[in-house]
Amino acid sequence: MTFFPRTLLWRTFLLIAALILASVAAYFQIFRVYDREPRARQIAQMVVSVVNLTRAALVSARPDLRRELLLELSEREGIRVYPAEPGERLVPPPLDRPLVHLVTDEIRNQLGEETRFAFERDGLRGFWVSFRIDDDEYWVVMSRERLERQLALQWFAWAALTLAIALAGAFLIVFRVRRPLSALTSAAVDIGRGQVPAPLAESGPTEIQTVSRAFNQMTRDLARLEDDRALILAGVSHDLRTPLARLRLGLEMIDADPQLKSGMTTDIDEMDRIIGQFLDFARAAGGEPAAATDLAVLAREVAGRYRDTGHAIGEEIAPVPQLELRPLAVKRLLSNLLDNAFRHGGDEVQLRVSPAGHGAVVEVLDRGPGIPPQEVERLKQPFTRLETARTGSDGSGLGLAIVDRIARMHDGTFDLLPRPGGGLIARVSLPRSQPHRP
Repeated sequence: MTFFPRTLLWRTFLLIAALILASVAAYFQIFRVYDREPRARQIAQMVVSVVNLTRAALVSARPDLRRELLLELSEREGIRVYPAEPGERLVPPPLDRPLVHLVTDEIRNQLGEETRFAFERDGLRGFWVSFRIDDDEYWVVMSRERLERQLALQWFAWAALTLAIALAGAFLIVFRVRRPLSALTSAAVDIGRGQVPAPLAESGPTEIQTVSRAFNQMTRDLARLEDDRALILAGVSHDLRTPLARLRLGLEMIDADPQLKSGMTTDIDEMDRIIGQFLDFARAAGGEPAAATDLAVLAREVAGRYRDTGHAIGEEIAPVPQLELRPLAVKRLLSNLLDNAFRHGGDEVQLRVSPAGHGAVVEVLDRGPGIPPQEVERLKQPFTRLETARTGSDGSGLGLAIVDRIARMHDGTFDLLPRPGGGLIARVSLPRSQPHRP
């Protein structure tokens, strides 16, 4: 399990956001490095000036007025002066901090090597710098804030606002790139469902225009090929049925061996059934309008027709919600599933209809030899058959392709699953959504 987003929009946005944040961090670090030395010299010069002025004031002041001078420096300038005492507890400054190290070195260069520093003296925190008057040593203590950069809150607010504007701009750029890609993805999904999508807008950057133009041309070519294929199938199938009818009529009129006549009649019926499948495949996505349909009633009607022709079929049909279906197409779907089950699965065939969420599930179960899992997807393609005892040599290889095509036309799914105890479960899941127009 990963928390990294999968969509192009968020992946690209996070990448751009990371680059912006890294750029801001790098700029801040460069600014700190290049600003450190000038700032250290500025702080050191200020401390040296304070120490020199304090020393000069003490030296020039009358001894009896020095106390008042020290009080005035403390109250007005925040500068306190203490005499150094033996045994005092000192905490040295953190010289591992580059700025502190540069400041102390610069102060020592100007005041002398004997200058001492401390960040705490006898528990009193501050920035302590020593100086001498004759043989006496004194400490001048200043606030530590003089060594620390004070960034006003409004600077952080402006930085946050600038960063937010940059991220918003990055999101807008990525969104504008994602929009044509989303349209392209949706159109590709429509083609996968057997639909002809609306033409893509051929606008935007040159690369997007080129892809959209090529995709639109491909869609037109596929639609033309599909129309030509359906027209050829329908025309050939229609033209073949006329000579088949004459053959059947002639066969009935001639006096021939009854067994031979029965075999020839069976062959003619099989050829007529295959031609019917060609026609069904050609019009599987025909212009039939969708309507609110009771799938349970439709399934009982189809099952009754098979029962009237002598087929034994078990029914487990539960009430299901009204679905937007193309009734004739769904009848073809059920008929193909039942034909396949009776042809290859023996007499033990069951038809189940049950609700599933907001949609319904249709299942046709048989006790035939089944289908290997690795062959399932191939058998959903037109004109493909499984060269085993299940399919034999008869059939056109279009029955399952018609079922899959009608299921996808209704935004449904078609699965071929092994049945416990042997056999096959042909399952079609139909959602409640409106089927798409071809």
